Amino acid sequence: MATSKLLCLPLLSLVALLAAYWFRHLEEDNLQSRLDTVLTSLLLAEKKVGLDADRPPRIAIGFGGCLDIIVDGVALMEEAAIEPSYNPIHHDFIETEAQLAESFAYFFPPGAASERYVSNEKLFRKLVDASKRLHEMRWALGGNAPVMASRLAFEGCDVLLGGRLSQEEASLLSERIKVAGESVTDADIHLIMEYPTGARWGNYISRRANRYIVHSDSHNPLIDSLEAFRSQLESFKPDLLVIGGLQMMDSFPFKPGQREARLKTIQEMVLSMDQKIGCHFEMASFVEQNLMKDLLEYIIPYSDSLGMNEQELPNLLSLIKGGNITVLSNPYPRVASILDQMRELYELLRSKEIKKNQLRKRKLTRLHVHTLAFQAMLVDKGSMWKNTMSATAKASLTANRHVCGSAHIDTRKAKLIMDDSFSVSREVGSLRIPFKENRPVSCWEEDTYEICLAPVLVCTEVFQTAGGGDNISAAGLVLQI
Repeated sequence: MATSKLLCLPLLSLVALLAAYWFRHLEEDNLQSRLDTVLTSLLLAEKKVGLDADRPPRIAIGFGGCLDIIVDGVALMEEAAIEPSYNPIHHDFIETEAQLAESFAYFFPPGAASERYVSNEKLFRKLVDASKRLHEMRWALGGNAPVMASRLAFEGCDVLLGGRLSQEEASLLSERIKVAGESVTDADIHLIMEYPTGARWGNYISRRANRYIVHSDSHNPLIDSLEAFRSQLESFKPDLLVIGGLQMMDSFPFKPGQREARLKTIQEMVLSMDQKIGCHFEMASFVEQNLMKDLLEYIIPYSDSLGMNEQELPNLLSLIKGGNITVLSNPYPRVASILDQMRELYELLRSKEIKKNQLRKRKLTRLHVHTLAFQAMLVDKGSMWKNTMSATAKASLTANRHVCGSAHIDTRKAKLIMDDSFSVSREVGSLRIPFKENRPVSCWEEDTYEICLAPVLVCTEVFQTAGGGDNISAAGLVLQI
């Protein structure tokens, strides 16, 4: 009897093992089926609206351009012999190796996107030289405006790009893109220090994939293509003006009043345009408080639409409410938190307090916030912006396409990290919306605006995070003009 019990034990263990194996594979099959359904539904939503082949959208976008050197951030720090700092500190700009180590240590663990100006040309040259010794380094066309322009052209738009580019940069552009701005001999270079989720640098571990960008630009901060761009606007007859790349002005050593004068010229350009032509301003990683205040005076009040990520939204909101900026925010925000912040920003920017009693020809009618887990759009119901549901789906799909580096979305290389249901606000008793695989884009109306939200099929095999926001925002605009 005892012997038969002993013989049964291995058999029971085997049955338990097989059952666990079967249930695990059943769970994986169900998850895969769910992802496939979400993808099919998002594709249908995206394709619900098409572009007019006889009259494609015409979009004017500025400013700047550069050549990106894309490398593994940890590998570059090691190649440059810059040791991990155990004193993580935020710096507005980088002057020494110690500050670079402290700044990288500040943003690397939470996986927050960051961009910093390197005032020390010798240090920047050292980093560039070190990057060229890395086996997996690669070059790419960079800068907010060229990256957005390339996405817009890829999607079928005709584009006027304001930027001073080298022949090498210009050769990488689509034939649908016309450049306004004299060419330069030496292109500005940006170092894109990428890292995946779980990357290690000393004792630090990144919570999510992202990038840390450093540059030492000489052309982009001056917006020196502005006059040529402005002179061609009227004849180009755009449907939309997009302004980006202004973070290049951050911490740059301008002469007194020089930066304000350039921003005021942009403001005058927008004011001179027909109000029927929309104006979108793409936010970025701004850290200098005075520049942010200048943007609140000269650029943001004259924009119909704003695009930003989960770091830039609370940063701008904090400046408006308290007069200071928030450099680092939650990299995995909840839906309700983002929606509440969007509503608050929308109301504040439309209020008389922020207008400072100035006569303005435009009012904010669109907000697009892109996060790792989801895309959220808030659009005024009486505005020029259309097809919000399809645009939100397109933005979501573009996030995966860009980060994975493929126009074809492979759900075996994707995951959903958005909750199965979400509250539309943190207020007690708020509506809770369930996530539906066959209708993944949720849209509803509130007050004078509509909100649409779509989950992102988060890429699990990252090719590139840099330029993600620019591609996502550009794709979201294509179907709305």
